[in-house]
Amino acid sequence: MDRATSLEKDKKHVWHPFTQMQTAGEPLCIVKAEATTLTDANGKEYIDANSSWWVNVHGHGHPYLGEALQEQFAQLDHVIFAGATHPQAIKLADRITSLLPEKLEKVFFSDDGSTAVEVALKMAFQYWHNKNEPKKRIIALDGAYHGDTFGAMSIGQRGAFNKPFEHLFFDVDFIDFPKDEARSHSLIQAEQILQTGEVAAVIVEPLVQGSAGMRMYDAVWLDAFVSLARKYKALVIFDEVMTAWGRTGKLFAHNFCAEEPDLICLSKGLTGGVLPLGLTVATNEIYDAFLHPETSKALLHGHSFTGSAMACAVANASLDLFEQPETWDSIEWIEERHRYFIEALKAHSKVKDIGLCGTILRFEIETGEGNNYYSTIRDQAYNYFLERGCLIRPLGNVLYLNPPYCISEEELDKLHVVLLDFLDDISL
Repeated sequence: MDRATSLEKDKKHVWHPFTQMQTAGEPLCIVKAEATTLTDANGKEYIDANSSWWVNVHGHGHPYLGEALQEQFAQLDHVIFAGATHPQAIKLADRITSLLPEKLEKVFFSDDGSTAVEVALKMAFQYWHNKNEPKKRIIALDGAYHGDTFGAMSIGQRGAFNKPFEHLFFDVDFIDFPKDEARSHSLIQAEQILQTGEVAAVIVEPLVQGSAGMRMYDAVWLDAFVSLARKYKALVIFDEVMTAWGRTGKLFAHNFCAEEPDLICLSKGLTGGVLPLGLTVATNEIYDAFLHPETSKALLHGHSFTGSAMACAVANASLDLFEQPETWDSIEWIEERHRYFIEALKAHSKVKDIGLCGTILRFEIETGEGNNYYSTIRDQAYNYFLERGCLIRPLGNVLYLNPPYCISEEELDKLHVVLLDFLDDISL
């Protein structure tokens, strides 16, 4: 099928995510991907500067991951996970728990980040229900994004994104994002709510709020917040869907913290971006609260593709790559190169609120409207980069780079140069 026909059929039949289909331009028709390079139907190449929504940590088409996928398909593609198991899931659960805090021992498999969060919420609420303790409140951070299913939307930032559905959300207590003068105040807010004894759980994206504009905060505040939750016997959920797998400079964002969560949600880079897979990892204490002669006390939740053997196989292969020193050398090199580039950003009058955490570099373009997801800067920057062979996805007037770890020095330098060129050329 030629490019014109493909795009015609796309327009006729495909409904794209996070897109106003009436005003959207023609989508890229990507026909090939290798390492950091995406190739469209015209043969034009683009540097994938955001790892295709933060999932392709090792780069596209990694041969080691492809090998694992082919071998698994030849042996076992999928089997029902209720009443059955398979070696790849067992191996993955064992490896994941060995990498997490000791108390996190039980792994529940699902399909993606949103469902991993849904499972964590259901576990938290049912944990207290099974213990006959009336705890039904959740504390989340202002600006949070935890996914697009109903539970995940409930604990996320309210506003235009979710307005049509808000009448269906459960109530959530949001505290201020812990930045500048709000650092201390947000802890006061949290304690006032926790003192009621009604909080089932607190949930955060540790250290970096992704969709809110890659907003960053420190581990010291997070430790203080978790300590408060512990004091008032609320469960702690870390949503590491985006922040895990080296993005913050360590395997998990919580590796920067002294305090540990009771539940952790994992997805995105878990499989190196090859297949969808979600994990919710819980403590034995939470797991034990579901053990009862009555079936109704069990976690009655599941998905058709729970524990997909192929997804588990490629996740295990991805973990193999994280055991290679070369992967961590690349992560450290990207962070170092970003840090050097920040000096040029600091000198630019249109730039404010620069942040760096691991491989994630972000900054806000000063427009006078604050951090605004609906800023027209988004489309200007997106198209400017495309013309120059780079694919980014700005969060309004927040621009960020989050490339695959296999990016070359030449490619990263190009991204930095195009960023500066855009800042010079844009009219505010």
